[in-house]
Amino acid sequence: MSSDRVVLVTGGNRGIGRAIAERFVAEGLKVAVTARSGEGPEGTLTVRADVTDAAAVDAAFTEVEQSLGPIEIVVANAGVTKDTLLMRMTEDDFDSVVATNLGGTFRVVKRASKGMLRGRWGRVILISSVVGLYGSAGQVNYSASKSGLVGFARSLTRELGGRGITANVVAPGFIETDMTAALPEATQAEYKKNIPAGRFASPDEVAGVVAWLASDDAAYISGAVIPVDGGLGMGH
Repeated sequence: MSSDRVVLVTGGNRGIGRAIAERFVAEGLKVAVTARSGEGPEGTLTVRADVTDAAAVDAAFTEVEQSLGPIEIVVANAGVTKDTLLMRMTEDDFDSVVATNLGGTFRVVKRASKGMLRGRWGRVILISSVVGLYGSAGQVNYSASKSGLVGFARSLTRELGGRGITANVVAPGFIETDMTAALPEATQAEYKKNIPAGRFASPDEVAGVVAWLASDDAAYISGAVIPVDGGLGMGH
């Protein structure tokens, strides 16, 4: 992959987003991350952005463009959860999760597409979840927002596929992050029983797939959903 490519990873200060940013840095690309707090990994430019605010997204892009150049690879990773059963889910529980996970992707990708169209080259990679297609009790809001990314990527592929721009979805399963580490041992063991691979993934295993999708090797792949879930969601 050309090392002068510019990458933006949203939510790149921790977890999967941080691992993706680190992978791109290791491959020699120019990497920026958005974060509401905290800093991205060493070698990245961190910009503040709340993806629910179009003006903040625009300002973050402008800052990156001025420092590094036009953004050619965008990884929409920023996401939130507000888990509860549908009967107890408030309007805000639903709206805020969809506004960040799906609406945030819309704002980020819309802004990124301008530069990609000018350069006639781009990679749009949306981080979904096995839950987006498999479903999960207590996550109607999160699951709906993450499955929405599939239709988003496929529609984008039909709009921009002839301009050297691809749009794909990566759907991680259970990943070793602070969130899964906080689960009780018995709960972790129960989850692992349902995963054919018998273990959680490392964030690096997701990052490797994202880096490959951004590479020239994946130029003819668009509108795809690639699970990184150890076989948990097979066929969904």
